[in-house]
Amino acid sequence: MAEPFIRRRAVRHLEKGRVVLLAAGLGRPFFTTDTTAALRAAELCCGVIFKGTRVDGVYSADPETDPNAELLPRLSFRQVIERDLRVMDHTAISLCRENDIPIIVFNMTVPGNIRRALCGEPIGTSIEREGA
Repeated sequence: MAEPFIRRRAVRHLEKGRVVLLAAGLGRPFFTTDTTAALRAAELCCGVIFKGTRVDGVYSADPETDPNAELLPRLSFRQVIERDLRVMDHTAISLCRENDIPIIVFNMTVPGNIRRALCGEPIGTSIEREGA
């Protein structure tokens, strides 16, 4: 179905202008798929991570259980960690912060949202370094 991840191969595909889709995790305990996404993004010098979810972005609380939850359109990596927002595990957030890789969190179940996110339209929540 797909070839295994080999960094050199993935970089070569990118150099040829191809799109590289990465799926699954590392297959190691203690490492989530979010951590894997952050690790691979750092390895490939990616400019952004797009995290598709079932909700419109990052909220102050779980919007599926708390009707008072507020959508947070822009956050820093520090705010995500300090507020213990459960958008991604802290290892993934820290990897993105250390490598200056912004994260766009958006609802992937809404038709057209993937295109909107890829085209840079304001959508969901943007998580970036402070001052960006």
